[in-house]
Amino acid sequence: MMHAPLVGPYLLGKHNALAGRGMYLSVVDRKKFQDEAQSAYESVLPDPGSRLLTWTWPRWIPLDETARGFKRFEWLERELKRSKFPTMLVWGREDEVFDYETFATRFKELLPHAEGPELVTGRHFLQEDSGAEIAKKINDFLDRIHGRQP
Repeated sequence: MMHAPLVGPYLLGKHNALAGRGMYLSVVDRKKFQDEAQSAYESVLPDPGSRLLTWTWPRWIPLDETARGFKRFEWLERELKRSKFPTMLVWGREDEVFDYETFATRFKELLPHAEGPELVTGRHFLQEDSGAEIAKKINDFLDRIHGRQP
């Protein structure tokens, strides 16, 4: 849908399908998301102009070598391989958009020094499913790399 030149702008731009339905389908605890967070996502995307990136950014994700974003992602992978920044990978066990087997494995290849991947409960929007758990993992990671005792 994101790559469809007419359907994407219609559903994501005009009908706010990302914040309206896409986010809802991309979390584990859908009831909690609907009750506690969905309105916040919808309120920051109130009109088609504010939702422009929700359908243009995904179109840059290369599906094959002919995609316009292919060279950009080649550059990104090259630069990630050079990175020596302390890194921790966190991934959602239930992510169906960027599944663990394919994508976390690839990031670990690109960043072999990275800790993890740490698997947490979550689909694509981990902050909604496991925000507190991820925050603790990040704080512990930062304490470790800075030599602080918890």
